[in-house]
Amino acid sequence: MSNPALTRLPLTDTAAGLSTRLGWVLAVAVTCLAAASVLTEPFTRLTLASGGAVFLMLAVFILLGRLVLRRRLATLRRQVEALVAHDAAPTFCTDSIGQIDFQNASAGDRFGPQGGETLVRAMGGLFANPSAVMFRLQSKAAAVGAAREDVVTRRGHARLSVHRIGGRRFLWRLEEMLERSGSGRGAESLGLPMLVASKGGTILFMNDAMRRLVGGRPKSLDRVFRHLPLRSGEETIVSGADGPLRALVAEIEGAGERREIYLLTAAAAGERSLGPDEAVFEELPVALVRLDSEGTVENANRIARDLLALTREETPAFTEVVEGLGRPVGDWFKDVVGGRGPVHSEVLRATRLDADRFLQISLRRTVDNGTPGVLAVLSDATELKTLEAQVVQSQKMQAIGQLAGGVAHDFNNLLTAISGHCDLLLLRHERDDPDYADLVQVHQNANRAASLVRQLLAFSRKQTLKPEVIDLRETLGDLMHLLNRLVGERVTLVRNYDEALDPIRADKRQLEQVLMNLIVNARDAMPDGGRVWIETENRALTEDLLRDRAVVPRGNYVIIRVRDEGTGIPPERLTKIFEPFYTTKRPGEGTGLGLSTAYGIVKQTGGFIFVDSILGTGTTFSLYFPVFAGQVADQAEDAGVKAARVDGPVPNVSFPLLRAGEGVVLLVEDEAPVRAFAARALRMRGYTVLEAENAEDALDMLADAALKVDVFVTDVIMPGMDGPSWVREALKDRPEVRVVFVSGYAEDSFTETQARIPNSVFLPKPFSLGELTATVQGQIH
Repeated sequence: MSNPALTRLPLTDTAAGLSTRLGWVLAVAVTCLAAASVLTEPFTRLTLASGGAVFLMLAVFILLGRLVLRRRLATLRRQVEALVAHDAAPTFCTDSIGQIDFQNASAGDRFGPQGGETLVRAMGGLFANPSAVMFRLQSKAAAVGAAREDVVTRRGHARLSVHRIGGRRFLWRLEEMLERSGSGRGAESLGLPMLVASKGGTILFMNDAMRRLVGGRPKSLDRVFRHLPLRSGEETIVSGADGPLRALVAEIEGAGERREIYLLTAAAAGERSLGPDEAVFEELPVALVRLDSEGTVENANRIARDLLALTREETPAFTEVVEGLGRPVGDWFKDVVGGRGPVHSEVLRATRLDADRFLQISLRRTVDNGTPGVLAVLSDATELKTLEAQVVQSQKMQAIGQLAGGVAHDFNNLLTAISGHCDLLLLRHERDDPDYADLVQVHQNANRAASLVRQLLAFSRKQTLKPEVIDLRETLGDLMHLLNRLVGERVTLVRNYDEALDPIRADKRQLEQVLMNLIVNARDAMPDGGRVWIETENRALTEDLLRDRAVVPRGNYVIIRVRDEGTGIPPERLTKIFEPFYTTKRPGEGTGLGLSTAYGIVKQTGGFIFVDSILGTGTTFSLYFPVFAGQVADQAEDAGVKAARVDGPVPNVSFPLLRAGEGVVLLVEDEAPVRAFAARALRMRGYTVLEAENAEDALDMLADAALKVDVFVTDVIMPGMDGPSWVREALKDRPEVRVVFVSGYAEDSFTETQARIPNSVFLPKPFSLGELTATVQGQIH
């Protein structure tokens, strides 16, 4: 049976457009024919008459199109009516301004006749702020075709959905979810007091049991509860209609950041106890477990059984289904039964599942008919525990980095003294001296120790980098010969380079170290041989890339991938591979610093490193480096400092390019062995050296205006005033003095401070005799 209201459905935009066009065409046709009837010139009359005839024919076609469109609209109306007429959910059809011109039988039963009214008025008393909700839904439906939203009503929850039909028409459907989890009880009829609140604490809905409990309809949570914030599973004080009362709070997160709060209250033996009827207990949206005083499970509702992997008939001991992550569960349970200690929650692990599942559990002592027991409130904390593990891992990596940086600094001081005094001894021995070979061995092993320290500094991102603009194609091309020697004959290197690779800014030597470390690991993962791919590409990220707790900002990047077909890395080890000294190799086959060094270098360069691995298939390391977009500057090092980088362990060579030392050097170093070596080295080159143990002693010396000093050589980190601070003070009276900073930490740690000190250079520890004297001479000359 056709609904007469539907026949009042207006034309769509297309039909309205045809009507407008028909009016214009008829007006033009009548004008042309009228003009033709009054004019006398034959050709003009014929032209106007022909035009009028054409426009009349066009009007006929438009009229026919309008009739066809009306027929299609009528068909659409019948289809819509047939589709929703017997739908159990209330359904409305509205125009673009929300006026109702059709409603099905369910809508009539639920809301009464609403013909000609707006949908906002029809649903005004159903849920909060209907105009804003409907405007938001209709706007989205107009843009994408459909939209839906869950709302809280006085009778529970409802889902309001809207579809765009036939141009600017909208079909609305209200699906009221009166039954919660199949319990057969709507929120309004639920015997348990419950309310729905916004994230800010505004009460959106209260069922009848809650309204009776508090004696009205308060607007915010602070009018209901004495103590905020609420904690699920803990007892709180409720401002009841008959005075304050205690109740256990159970809270779950609802749709749209809404909070569903349930109260468990009853009275027995002068004390509040828990005893909602079994049907409500079974279908509560909160996981609950009743335990007797011995810790045996008496009853668990459906959600709790799912979390613990229990059947309805099972009654195991609570300690059999969960285990503590620290304190034994049995001890905690005994304290709760005995009423000892405050109510709090613990995170425990469910023992009956193959995969790890962590549960946040609150225990509360109860008394039912004089018999003590415990109520457990459970919530799934697996995601929270995973996030916590990630944070702990990040903090551990940071702590290890700080420790590595501090250890490296102390070792650099020791190695400076060892290698420096070894240099002094080598200067006093000829090559044919029996002790010469032993001294060379000491010097070489000191260099090996210095290399290990550099790896520690690389992991802690505190090493000194010398960044330059790099063309990766040239860098990889120069490195391929060495890489082929590293992998051996059983491993094949496969290159796949982007021909138009953008430049990056990085320390070329350190980047080569990263690639060698990754290639060596790939080789070791394939004991029977195989292939290793080195791939590069340009990548433009249009939005931030979120991966492995890292955020790669959008922009242009150059990606280097090192991919092997080896044994792969187990998932439980993937989170540890960048930790220093972590290795899966046998003793003596690796230090465990290769990947941690790569990680530190890439991060200090401003890049990102990620790993993907499948057991039995292989592993891929992906390195993201930001594209360098600036101007390429002169990258040559200072000539004096560059000349100081003398390779090899033997320092007893002449320096034909360097003149004998001239000038006065003020040496400030708190480490006595380092200060002794540096002073002797400089005096051997002919410099006058003044020594100071700390900054305060240095400033006392400089108080003598007659004292002439050409160069300050100072440690950066010292007890009391640090190097940059005392140098700034001294330069106020001696602005022409040049400065050499030395430190076991990285240059980056005080780059900004050094930049504000004119005529200063940095010499990292450990340094050799040749490096120290050449740097000082470079500053003077």
